[in-house]
Order: sequence, then structure tokens, then C-alpha cells
Amino acid sequence: MTDFIYLASQSPRRSQLLDQLGVRHELLLPGPEEDSEGLELATKNEAPAAYVKRVTGLKLDAALARMQQRGLPPAPILCSDTTVALGRRIYGKPENAQDAVRMLGELAGSQHRVLTAVAVQHGGQRQEALSDSRVTFAPLTPAQIHSYVATGEPLGKAGAYAVQGRAAGFITQIRGSYSGIMGLPMFETAQLLRALGFTL
Repeated sequence: MTDFIYLASQSPRRSQLLDQLGVRHELLLPGPEEDSEGLELATKNEAPAAYVKRVTGLKLDAALARMQQRGLPPAPILCSDTTVALGRRIYGKPENAQDAVRMLGELAGSQHRVLTAVAVQHGGQRQEALSDSRVTFAPLTPAQIHSYVATGEPLGKAGAYAVQGRAAGFITQIRGSYSGIMGLPMFETAQLLRALGFTL
């Protein structure tokens, strides 16, 4: 068994969380020729949990192909994807500041779900897990939303916020996995790696 894994994610938070678990990892990122954003499109009427698991599987398939094409030494590959859902409505990354304002306006004053799927593959063996957490936002004024969006923090984040950032000041309650809301549920990730024989 190798003593490191590949992390197929551009998220610095996921890398930090793996460091926290003591998992040595190397980034396995898409090249400019890959349409990684295209993988994140939801299909019509797709349930949020099905969506986030499907996208994670597609990202893992792409990362496996990337490892082989680049002739890299084989090692377990870890992929993860996070989405925010209000009912069956999926909130991915905002397209721009205006989209972020819309999302936060809809999430304000209500409870939403944060779903993070994790998948690890080593050889022919694939292990998957899903973390499902609940986050409650306080009611927000338009001025609060606009000043938060102006920081730039919501861009590139599912649901247009970062739980570990300034948005923490809007959150009245969290139920579930804090690290899962950040983008990589540590308990589930540790279980998946151990199932593949990885020593933590």
C-alpha cells in the first residue's frame, strides 16, 4: 500500500483537512483541456443527494483517467463535491456577485442542507460516503448580504458562503459535520481510507 493519496480537488480547504488527518497527499488537478465545470451541471429534477454523488463519481472517473494518461505511480485517489440544497433546489457555486446575492437572499432566515459526497478509489476498489448536515441562517438584511458578497468570499463556494469564513456570523445553528460543511467530512473520509487499508 502506498503511503500517500492523490487529492483530485482544487479546494485548499480539502487539502488542509487531509493535513489535519495526517494524510500525505499530492494534488491531481485537471489540465486546461478538461472541462471540470461541465461535470457539475445538474440534470432536470435531480435530487440533491443523487446529484452530489453523481458529480463526485464523474470527478473520480476523470481523475483516474488523468493519473493513467500522465503515467503517474498508482495510489488511492480521493474526490469530493459539496452542494447546498433548500428543499430539492440545488445551490452550486454562484456565477457572479449578483447570483451570490440571490442565493444568500433565498437561504437567509431558513435551514438548508449541506451535502458532501466523498469517493476514494484504489485499483478496482471504490468506496463512497455521503455527509448530510443542516445549517440555519439568521434573517439577513440586503445591506448585510451585499457587504458580505463585496468581500469576494462567496465566489467559488457552494451556496455562496464559507462556513469557516465571515459567514459564520450569520449562522445560528449547525447539525452534522462541520468539516463536511467545509468540504470534506473527516470522520467519513477516515473510514473510507481505513477500508482501503490506509493507516491513519
